[in-house]
Amino acid sequence: MPEAAVWPEVERAERLARGAALKWASGVFCQPEHLERLSQYRKRESQRTASVHARLKSMVQSYLEGVGWGLEQLREARTELKEVSHTLKAAGLESDGNMDCVKSLDRLREVSINHRQLLAAVSNLPRLYSVQSMVLETERLVESRRLLEAHARLMDLEWWQDDILWQLHGAAGTPGSALSSEDQELVVKYFSGVGQLVDALAKELWAVVSSSLALARQNPTPFVSAVRIVEREEALDRALLAERGGSGGSSRPLPPGRPRCWRATFFQVLEEAVSARFRSVSYLHTRGPGLAGHLSALQHGIMTDLATVRHLLEHCVPTHYQLTAAYLRASHHCLHTHLAQVSSWDLESGEIFAVLNWVLHIYNSPDMMGHPELVTDMERSELGPLISSEGLEQLQSKYVQSVQVNGSLNVAPLNLQIPCFSTTAPGLVSSMLEENARVALMIGESLRDQTIQMGLYEMENLLNRFREALIEFGKEHCRDPRNTKNKFCLHYLLASISNCIILKWSAEVLQQQQASRSAGQFSRTPPNPLAALDRAVRRACRLVMDQLLLELQLFLPGLLTRPWLAQGDPTPKLCSILERHLELYGRVRPPCRRRLQEEAQWLMVVEYVRAVMQKKLVCRSGEERMQLAQQMLQDNQLFREVFHILEGSGSDSEVNPLTLLSALADFVRLKDPGMLTLEVSGLAAKYPDISDEHVSVLLDIRGDVSRDIRGAVMDLLEQSAPPLPAGYRPIFTEILVPPSTLAFCLPTAKCA
Repeated sequence: MPEAAVWPEVERAERLARGAALKWASGVFCQPEHLERLSQYRKRESQRTASVHARLKSMVQSYLEGVGWGLEQLREARTELKEVSHTLKAAGLESDGNMDCVKSLDRLREVSINHRQLLAAVSNLPRLYSVQSMVLETERLVESRRLLEAHARLMDLEWWQDDILWQLHGAAGTPGSALSSEDQELVVKYFSGVGQLVDALAKELWAVVSSSLALARQNPTPFVSAVRIVEREEALDRALLAERGGSGGSSRPLPPGRPRCWRATFFQVLEEAVSARFRSVSYLHTRGPGLAGHLSALQHGIMTDLATVRHLLEHCVPTHYQLTAAYLRASHHCLHTHLAQVSSWDLESGEIFAVLNWVLHIYNSPDMMGHPELVTDMERSELGPLISSEGLEQLQSKYVQSVQVNGSLNVAPLNLQIPCFSTTAPGLVSSMLEENARVALMIGESLRDQTIQMGLYEMENLLNRFREALIEFGKEHCRDPRNTKNKFCLHYLLASISNCIILKWSAEVLQQQQASRSAGQFSRTPPNPLAALDRAVRRACRLVMDQLLLELQLFLPGLLTRPWLAQGDPTPKLCSILERHLELYGRVRPPCRRRLQEEAQWLMVVEYVRAVMQKKLVCRSGEERMQLAQQMLQDNQLFREVFHILEGSGSDSEVNPLTLLSALADFVRLKDPGMLTLEVSGLAAKYPDISDEHVSVLLDIRGDVSRDIRGAVMDLLEQSAPPLPAGYRPIFTEILVPPSTLAFCLPTAKCA
């Protein structure tokens, strides 16, 4: 047979190789001069061919060696198989020799097994047919919360399963009988729905127990059913343990999942429900002034739940449950944990007082745990203390320390019999520090100086905490400014300013008393209560101004509008608010009295100019410009009448912010636009913080400024830009000009 017929791939490969070589040669030798390198190509291809042949030979040699090794392994395996075959044949011959002895028992074993299986199957056949239907029916009963009926059917299913397992296990009382794994797996698989029913029923039971307080007021029937089921399960557990678990009892094993101990689980679920109900209200508004209300809400909630347990749920359970006592223990434990956490916080005096009063008096009073109906339920000693004695001592110590350095603001400082608003806190603090200094002086001057030094430290700490309290007070007021509880907000702030001034005098007196001693003898940095006083006063003044601005905001939007131009409203209302505030400021001790009056004047001018910069009113004629300027001058006069105290006390008119309103009015009523450059130059000289945006708005309000004049004014501003003089308080810096939007610009795109 020709080689091509045996290996057709060889001929095909040769053709492909020749074609590839021809293609390569035609590409390499496309020019006559390329033939000069023919010998080089021939030599290189010869070397490459020799290399390929060498690799092929090496591969074939390796392959042949592997084949030889494999054949050798096969020969060895064949020899071993022959030996194993001989051994198996000998074992088979020996087994055949013993077969006659075993055959006599095989038939008996088969008959016994078949008889036992058939007997169990025939006797349980009606039950087996109804298992699946009962499982489905029980599932529906559980889903509809017909718990007693579901539990009755579940007990039947469990008894069937246990009985079948026992029948398959062997004759009763036969020692050493065992159930085959196949039979056991068959029964377990067939009754697999029973275990799922147990879990579903338990889930529904504990859901009912968890919501027992709510169910008691609506329909306690599910709770009663749950308790009856728990008692049934407890009785079954006791019976099975007595029958099979005791010494000398039956060798019959306990059913799967027994004992269940559902009564213990009942009380555990009840405690978890109490804890969850407690957590739902325990951490709401527990910090700050709301702590007393929170404790009162806890008292009401606990007593309401106890009344429900005592008068409703207690009649749904057996007497030995002592449900009220169990609820008392759970509530007491939750309160103990919660109050331990509250006591660890950095509480203020009012909060500490609320906790101590609630723990020592309210909790044990007849209104709570000392109630006549609850005293008989359990001994108070069983519950233990709500807060440990160490915790009470720490709370009392913290309360004493807090009272010593914190002033009281529990009453409105509205007393017309005294010339200034204040509270008794500064006097108490000053008296305490002075008394401590006098007592220490009886020992010696050194102790007196150390006592004063520590007193100044405490005063500085007090003032720092007072400033933080002011900040929190301001935040709370901003969150709900219309709250009726803030009725005396301004009075408290003004009283706090007067208190700070009183404390300043006391601090200066104490510093003078110990000025002769060197402060370097103390390890800490010398106290600086005066700086803390200044910070607290600044914060209080800022809050007072915020309160003024809050009331002014109701009427400020009406300024510089068409109705304002026609009728003059709402300037009289603004003046009324200012007069009322200035009258209250007069009840503050100097020098803060004048400071508040000046800040109110400054605030009013800033807000008025801010209303001007809103550009709500643009003049359309010279008459409107004159009317606008006249109305601004009238407002300025009304404001001057309100602030006549400052005007008559030698105030420098050059720094009076009200002069800005008259300057703006002069700017608006200027008849010759060509003089605007000179007018703006005067404004910039007097108010160097005025920007080109502010001037641009003023030019827009006039409504008669040409492009050339506007350009000249802006060039003047750009060239002048004088630096702010020393002591000058910027006013335009606080007033931002709203960005202008051109009518032809799309709202979502920026103008080019």
